[in-house]
This record gives sequence, C-alpha cells and structure tokens, in this order.
Amino acid sequence: MDVKESDLPGVGKKFSFESDDNEVIVILHNTGRREVYTRADPDEDSEKVLELSNKEARVVGSILEGAYFQPVPDENMEATLTDDENLIEWVEIEEGSALDGVTISDADIRAEHGVTVVAIQDDDNTVPNPGSDAVLEAGQTLVLVGPREGYETLREEAEDDG
Repeated sequence: MDVKESDLPGVGKKFSFESDDNEVIVILHNTGRREVYTRADPDEDSEKVLELSNKEARVVGSILEGAYFQPVPDENMEATLTDDENLIEWVEIEEGSALDGVTISDADIRAEHGVTVVAIQDDDNTVPNPGSDAVLEAGQTLVLVGPREGYETLREEAEDDG
C-alpha cells in the first residue's frame, strides 16, 4: 500500500492511500485532532467520515492495529506461544478435502499431525473445545495448537483433494 504524506502548513499533516473502493485521507492537526475522509472518485469532493480527538484516535488506532483483538484473517496466520515450539494456527477446511464430513475422532488429527483442535469457527459462530464427535465441514476454520511441523501436513489434508 502506497501512503502519500504531505505537509499542511499551519494545520498539520495529510496522509492518503487507495483502498479497494476509494481513496482514504487522514488529516492530523497540530492540535492532535484527526479527521478521516473518503473519496470514491478523484474528481469529486471528499466526504468526512470521522473526527476524533487525540485520545480517541490513539484508542481507535490500537483497536485497528489489533492490540485489543486479533482477528482471524482468511489467509494463514500463526501466533507463537510462550515455549516457541508450539503455535496457535488457523486452518480452513476446503470443499472436497479429506476432512470434509468426518468427525475430529475419525480424522485422528492429534495422532496424525500432533496438533489439537481447540475451537471450530464457522461464519460468526465459534465452538470452543469441540468434542471428538464434532463433524468437520468445508468452510469451517479449525483453531489448533501444536508444533509447527504438524500444520503443514494438516493444511494439505484440509485442501481440496481434486
């Protein structure tokens, strides 16, 4: 992402970047106040979306940075646990994979891959600590804990066999 920065003499700084649908413009005033604008068409005027005090902007910035909550993105993500050998990893089950339609017990994930299913996420639902009789389905995301080596083989099993 290309972020453009420019000085606004007597006002502060202007930052702008292109998102998927529009241009986002952030003005940081010398007073600490922030203003956020968007513009869908470069030939049109910008529309103010948000105005924040310095303190509010820092809280929102922390939230956006993930300091309050770490979202699970569609792509692969990992988080290191305290012992540096085990990770928390998210693996999505694809349509037509060997895991689609089988229970955790039948998939034998822990014995085969050395990782443990600690939750199953599906749309907006999360099932923490699912039982061994939980049926795995395409589109679900498995939240796993275990050593790095186990994830690569499990990820291959979660992919479409075709």
